[in-house]
Amino acid sequence: MKPLLAIKKENVDLEKQVSRLNNLFNAVNSTKLVLLFLFLGSTIQVNAQDRVPFDQGKTYILKKVSVTGKITYNEQTIVTFAGLEKGQSITVPGEEISNSIKKLWKLGLYNDVTFYVDKIEGDSISLELNINELPKLKEVKFVGIKKGKLESITKDTELTPEKIVNENLVTTTKNYIENKYKKDGYYNTKVNIVTVVDTATINHVNMVVNVDKGKKIKINKITINGNSQLTDAKIRRAMKNTKQQNVTHLFKSSKYIKDKYKEDLTSIVDKYKSNGYRDARIVTDSVIFNKEKNKIAINLNIEEGNKYYFGDIKFLGNTVYSDQMLNRALGIKKGDVYNGILLEERIADKSKPDGDDLTNLYQNNGYLFSTINPVEVSTANDTINMEIRVTEGPLAYFNKISVVGNDKTNDRVIYRELRTKPGDIYSKETLIRTIREIGQLGFFDAEAIKPDFENVDPAAGTVDIKYNLVEKGASQIELQGGYGGGGFIGTLGLSFNNFSIRNIFKKDAYHSLPMGDGQKLSLRLQGSTFFQTYSFSFSEPWFGGKKPINFSSSISYSKQFSQNFQTGKADKSKSFNIFSLSVGIAKRLQVPDDYFVLSHALSYQHYDLNNYNVGLFTFGDGASRNLAYTIGLSRNNKGVNPIFPTSGSEFSVSAKMTLPYSLLNGIDYGNLGNEEAYKLKYTSTLGVPTISNENGQIVQEGDYINETTTGSGIFQRVDTYQQAAADVSKVDQKKYNWLEYYKVKFKAEWFSKIYEKLTLRTLGEFGFMGAYNQDRGLVPFERFYVGGDGLANFSMDGRETIQLRGYPNNSLTPIITTGARAGQQIGATVYNKFSLELRYPITLKQAASIYALTFVEAGSAFKDFKGYNPFSLQRSAGVGLRVFMPAFGLLGIDFAHGFDAIPGTTVKNGWETHFIIGQQF
Repeated sequence: MKPLLAIKKENVDLEKQVSRLNNLFNAVNSTKLVLLFLFLGSTIQVNAQDRVPFDQGKTYILKKVSVTGKITYNEQTIVTFAGLEKGQSITVPGEEISNSIKKLWKLGLYNDVTFYVDKIEGDSISLELNINELPKLKEVKFVGIKKGKLESITKDTELTPEKIVNENLVTTTKNYIENKYKKDGYYNTKVNIVTVVDTATINHVNMVVNVDKGKKIKINKITINGNSQLTDAKIRRAMKNTKQQNVTHLFKSSKYIKDKYKEDLTSIVDKYKSNGYRDARIVTDSVIFNKEKNKIAINLNIEEGNKYYFGDIKFLGNTVYSDQMLNRALGIKKGDVYNGILLEERIADKSKPDGDDLTNLYQNNGYLFSTINPVEVSTANDTINMEIRVTEGPLAYFNKISVVGNDKTNDRVIYRELRTKPGDIYSKETLIRTIREIGQLGFFDAEAIKPDFENVDPAAGTVDIKYNLVEKGASQIELQGGYGGGGFIGTLGLSFNNFSIRNIFKKDAYHSLPMGDGQKLSLRLQGSTFFQTYSFSFSEPWFGGKKPINFSSSISYSKQFSQNFQTGKADKSKSFNIFSLSVGIAKRLQVPDDYFVLSHALSYQHYDLNNYNVGLFTFGDGASRNLAYTIGLSRNNKGVNPIFPTSGSEFSVSAKMTLPYSLLNGIDYGNLGNEEAYKLKYTSTLGVPTISNENGQIVQEGDYINETTTGSGIFQRVDTYQQAAADVSKVDQKKYNWLEYYKVKFKAEWFSKIYEKLTLRTLGEFGFMGAYNQDRGLVPFERFYVGGDGLANFSMDGRETIQLRGYPNNSLTPIITTGARAGQQIGATVYNKFSLELRYPITLKQAASIYALTFVEAGSAFKDFKGYNPFSLQRSAGVGLRVFMPAFGLLGIDFAHGFDAIPGTTVKNGWETHFIIGQQF
């Protein structure tokens, strides 16, 4: 039986589709019709002497198609793939068989497809389809690759089980691995891929990928000839990615990568252009490989040419802006050294989408279709005269604005942040600002936000914008457990950052939780044998739904028990309860610009102490209340990605204050200790043996007393209350019944891109706490505690923890030096901190953003403003790593070295390890 029509892949070459013609028509002494025609042509070649035209085949009714060969699919499925049906009319030879082979071939599953005529009965025909499926991959084994790279290489090459193995796969895999290692400097990498038939599974093969990366090729020397105006060192510095071996190259190795080398050749020419040498060029360059030393030598021959200067610069075609205004924006004057690179940047800076260049000057004001071309019109000696030719075009307007990709977030949450409105004049600045606002929401992958320009119509002066978004997880969970403080401590925190409270009672909204309205809801529970804390917070960024007014609220309750040091258990007769409530409003301003936010907050805390004499305060019974108003002004124009901003800044100044009760209640706080109600009386709870007075009388319960020696706990009876000591606990309880203070804080941080993705974060902050009435004094609440990781899991006195790595938590806080409480931390009323941090992203993908950092920082805390010295600082430096995962928030670790001694010691602190959870430095 000879083939009717066949396509066969020789040597598994699936890149070329080949048809063979064995015999077209041979009916002599045979009951079977044999046809084969060339698939790539439109003619049929006949091996016999006769030729049968393609359009003169005979028509039959298809009776049956039987399938033979190496197959794993059932016969009917393959026939369906071929597009054939029992009972259909087919012409032999004809289009039906040809189209069937095309369909099977496009599947990419076969390397041999042949049709045979099995039987002809009258006008019925039976065909046999013989096919051979390509083998599938069962297992792959890499030899010569380190375990750390196996996962990424396997993923990138897509060598997964059941993948069709063909020559294209083998070639692509080989090229990918070789190129990957070449980029790392292993230019002699060789890859050999072997496929072995798997005897245990039908039509499957195992693949062995042998990688011999060889030795890394280094650049031994870069020799530069022909240069006199720029030194060798300057030219080598211009080559950012191609460096010769040198111990000073800490961040750039001397590996040779061909593509990067070609880019650096262009950088050399650009360096000359930026210094006036417009005609500079590299005449020849050679790369010489020394196999014995496995090193490369690079030789460059440079022709510098003459130095040029800018001459007259004229603007043509401009009507919207005057020549004077465009000249100011250009920033180049007649007589300046010619700088072609600077000229390009001033016309259109491709590295800065929001740069101050001429193109943005036009495009930020509606002229989307404008073009600006600098033209050299004449050269006289060393002077180049320029024309800046401007085609302004018509004003452009935003037409249709759409958003796609928001599967969870409701449209209105996104559309209310858009600055690009239908009908508004086009502005590139507004477009970039919109991208930032969407990224700052935190619901989308900031690196994947992409605006597409659609239906750009210069005639109508309109453009459609479609924002492509990729949702990311917005909810976070905190689940911790550990042993500390004498018992097990457990924490459960839930944070829903894209919540929808209006759908909380709608069953259809509970796919997981009602989400999509941009609200934030947080729950946190923490507890142990000695304390419990419960907190709840909620915020709505568009309170009322019409303006960007952020409403926030929170409520919390904490209960702390003292420890019985004899049993080690909690003494529930001694407790400290804290109730907190706060509400706030923050409004986006329009003046000075709409990056500014003015905020107001009202907070209340109730501190209730019941026999809680643990030294935290001077009194163990009583209550303190803290009703405060906070006003803040901030400006935040940080870059698009809130996790890893590379530009912009954030400034904030705030003042928190209570009512000046001492000015209203008429109490003389300086004289409280002289009043009878606040004198010290003896009680048995003092727990110290009593002594008699001068008359030999024994001290009795309720007698007025003095302490014989301050802090001794031994008391002496006195006859009148005027002679008695003041009861400090009663005096302080009266002073702090309603807390009275004010606090001022300032914080500023900048983000600057140093090189490519390397970013510098600069930070400075200051805090001050004062009192209205010096007789009443500064309250022991709300103070600053400096040092450590800055985590404040549980705070009983409203303290603010300030991060300063390289030192133990709160260790840089002032301590009491005299009296019964000597050695205890009192909290600072003044602090300052400064920080420089270099960050480099490892990955900024949606699943996890990871960046490494190194830092130096310094700061200090002071008991009062009299002792404040901004130059008396504790210094530190270190390195760290941050990982942000949508489900868990920000996690990190820092290793920091403190260069100075902590208060009360004389030896520098040394190394500290800090674990970071849920915050950024």
